[in-house]
Amino acid sequence: MLNTPVEFYIFGLTLAGVALLHKRTLMVALTGLWVTIAYKLAYSGFAHGSGWAGFGLHLGHEWVILTNLLLLLLGFAVLANQFELSRIPDFMPRLLPDNWLGGAALLLIIFLMSTILDNIAAAVIGAVIARKVYAGRVTLGFLAAIVACANAGGAGSVIGDTTTTMMWIAGVSPLVVLKAFIAAGVAFVIVAGFASAAQHRHQPIIAHVAANAPKVDGLRMLVVLLLLAALLATNFIGNAYFPAQQGAAPWLGLGLWGAILLTQILRRPDWSVMGEAGRGAAFLVCLVGLASLMPVESLPPASWASALGLGFLSSVFDNIPLTALALKQGGYDWGVLAFAVGFGGSMMWFGSSAGVAVSSLFPEVRSVGGWLRQGWFVPVGYLAGFLVLLLAMGWAPTPTRGESQAAPHATGEHGFDPTAAARFWRDARGLIDEAVARAAPAGER
Repeated sequence: MLNTPVEFYIFGLTLAGVALLHKRTLMVALTGLWVTIAYKLAYSGFAHGSGWAGFGLHLGHEWVILTNLLLLLLGFAVLANQFELSRIPDFMPRLLPDNWLGGAALLLIIFLMSTILDNIAAAVIGAVIARKVYAGRVTLGFLAAIVACANAGGAGSVIGDTTTTMMWIAGVSPLVVLKAFIAAGVAFVIVAGFASAAQHRHQPIIAHVAANAPKVDGLRMLVVLLLLAALLATNFIGNAYFPAQQGAAPWLGLGLWGAILLTQILRRPDWSVMGEAGRGAAFLVCLVGLASLMPVESLPPASWASALGLGFLSSVFDNIPLTALALKQGGYDWGVLAFAVGFGGSMMWFGSSAGVAVSSLFPEVRSVGGWLRQGWFVPVGYLAGFLVLLLAMGWAPTPTRGESQAAPHATGEHGFDPTAAARFWRDARGLIDEAVARAAPAGER
C-alpha cells in the first residue's frame, strides 16, 4: 500500500469526487487532471521523460485518441439531433410491441446496430428513440441497459468497438473476437429482461395509434444514413487498408465531421445541442487524459482471472490503454478479453464513451449511486456472460500475429494481403474442430 504511486491516490479521489458531486463532474475531472499534471511535472515525471519535454512527448502520444474521442462525442450529438428531427423516433411505436417486449425489442435493435456501427452511435440513437416511445419518462436502469447493450453488441465485432478494432489492427483474427458474442448474448438476455420489465412498470411504451402516423422528414433521414455510412466507411477502409496510418490523425472523428459539414446543405442541424454535448465530451476527455497519466507499465500475468478483473477495472479506468497494454503483453484469449473490457465499462456511467454520450441527453445518468441501484443487472450480466463463455469455449490464448503475417507480404499498393482468405478458413476450421471435440462424449474423444 505504501508503495502505491501518488497518481493512483489522485485518480481514486477524482473518481470519488465524480461519484459524490455528479452535478460538478467536469470541474472534478479538470481538478484531478491538473493536480496530476502538476505532480508529475514537479516530482515523478512522465512515461516518456520528465518536465515539460516529457509532458510534450506524452501529449504527442495521446492526442489522436483524445481528439478522436472529442470529435466523435460532439459529432454523435449532432447525429442524434438530426435523427430526432427526422421524426423517425415518433414512428417507432408503430413498429415496437405495446408491452414490455417493446423495450426488449428496442434494446435488441441497439445491440444489432452496435455490431456494425460505433457503440456510441448505437447508444445515442437508442436513447433518442427511448425518449420518444416512453414519453420522456425513461428510467435510469433502462438507460444503463441501453449503454450495456450497445457495448455488448460491439464486443464481438472488430468494427463495433475501439478496443476490438485495436485487436484487429494488431493481427487478432476477427473469428477469435467473434466468440465474445456468446458472453454478450447471455448478458443481453439478462439486461434486456430485467430492464424492460422495470421500464414497463414505470412507464409503458406509447401504444400504437395508426391514425396518428407521423410524417417522416426524408431528407433528414438521408442525412442520418449518410453520416452512419461515412462513419462505417472511414472505420473499415482505414483499418483494412491503411492500418499503419491510423495513429497519425483522428481519422474517424474527422470523417464524421466532414460528413456533417457536407450534409448540412441538405438539412441544417440544431447547433444548440453542442453546449451540453461539449460539457459531457470535455469530462470524458479529461478523465481519459487523467487515466493515461497513471504509471501503469504492465498488467498481471495473462489469465482468465486477470481478464475478469480488467472488466471490472474498465468500469472506472479507460479500456483503450488497458487493451493496448494487453496487446503489448500478449498471452490473452482475445475473445474473452474483448467481452471483458468492452462490456465491463457498462457497470459505471463514465466507464464507456457510450455512457457519457447518453448522459448528454439524460443528465440524470450522472449519478453513480442511481446507476448502481437501478442498473444492478449489468454486473450480474457481466459475470454470467463471462462464466458461460469460459464454460463453453475455455481459456484459449492466441498470438496477435501468426507466422504467415510475419512473412513478407505480396501486397498491392493498398496493403491487400492475399493470404487473408487462407487464414480465415484455417481459423474457422480450427474453431469448428474445437467445438466438435468439446461436444463429443468423453469415450469418443
